[in-house]
Amino acid sequence: MDLTNLKLFRMTAKRMDWLTRRQLVLSQNIANADTPDYAPRDLKKLGFRELVRGSRPLPTLEKTSAMHISPTRKPEKYRPDEARNPYETAPAGNAVILEEQLTKISETQANHRLATNIYSKHVSLIKMAIGNPNR
Repeated sequence: MDLTNLKLFRMTAKRMDWLTRRQLVLSQNIANADTPDYAPRDLKKLGFRELVRGSRPLPTLEKTSAMHISPTRKPEKYRPDEARNPYETAPAGNAVILEEQLTKISETQANHRLATNIYSKHVSLIKMAIGNPNR
């Protein structure tokens, strides 16, 4: 049985992919904590709409009038969050606040653990449903 065809598992995998990419961005922020003029980055939060996008194909839109506007580009998969004006900036121009980055990493780690637990619980429920919970 291929679990990647189930919507719940695709959504969980997409969430874990976003969390992995965020962890990479946050670790780069910490690695550049002493780099002059470095501005910290973060990923735009993954909303529920983005999480379920692609789980069910939507009907194709038809242009029934010349006045209709056609889409010009596809949205990016993960976009960086808007830059903010930090209230703490080092004399060298670095705006990385280590406590803030560590808090975000801890939050990301907890969310990744939650997604992993949800994934494993659903796998065990499927195993129970097919009659062999020890597999």
